[in-house]
Amino acid sequence: MDTTRNDHAHADPAGEEAGLFWEKHHAARHGRSDRVNPLLAETAGPLRPGAALDLGCGAGGDTLWLARRGWQVTAVDLSATAVERLRGRARELGLGDRVTAERHDLARTFPGGEFDLVSAQYLHTPFPLPRDRILRTAARALRPGGLLLIVDHGSTAPWSWNQDPAPRRPTPAEIAAGLDLDPGQWRVLRADTPRRRATGPAGETATVTDHVLVLRRTAG
Repeated sequence: MDTTRNDHAHADPAGEEAGLFWEKHHAARHGRSDRVNPLLAETAGPLRPGAALDLGCGAGGDTLWLARRGWQVTAVDLSATAVERLRGRARELGLGDRVTAERHDLARTFPGGEFDLVSAQYLHTPFPLPRDRILRTAARALRPGGLLLIVDHGSTAPWSWNQDPAPRRPTPAEIAAGLDLDPGQWRVLRADTPRRRATGPAGETATVTDHVLVLRRTAG
């Protein structure tokens, strides 16, 4: 596993294009959102706080929610704007000692450490991304007993940046198969497609479907 913590020293054209896209996306979002993704709250709410990794932290609502509950959170994103805003917001809330925000192109670098919870909420991008490899790396960064929570879009919300009318959306079972983890060391706790009423950034609402996969590491 590459545990490089520095920003990208040898950028590639595809990585630069993706970085520019997500930089523009977050720079255009001037509002502040501390909202937690509901499936993270549902999954992590009963857990004893430990070390958590938030992959693709974006505006940081999940990271801040976890930190408020006593978790030590490493939050990563490709956007430097998202990372800097999260650092500042954590300091404003008195959570700076519980939040470590790092910029990573996860196709090339991955944060160091071991975790009790890894959350990958809507880790989608319009650019090529070795998602299975990234999620396998995330799974192997878990301590025994730790949880990997993967939540993907199962439908398109009106406010989504991706309005492809017929995208390929892998099922939770397909996602689990793609990870190809040893069943002797990993247990599937949840694999389903719940529907919920969601609220967009401008207050609009829609019914959406999520694809949810929760895995527990049972052995080192």
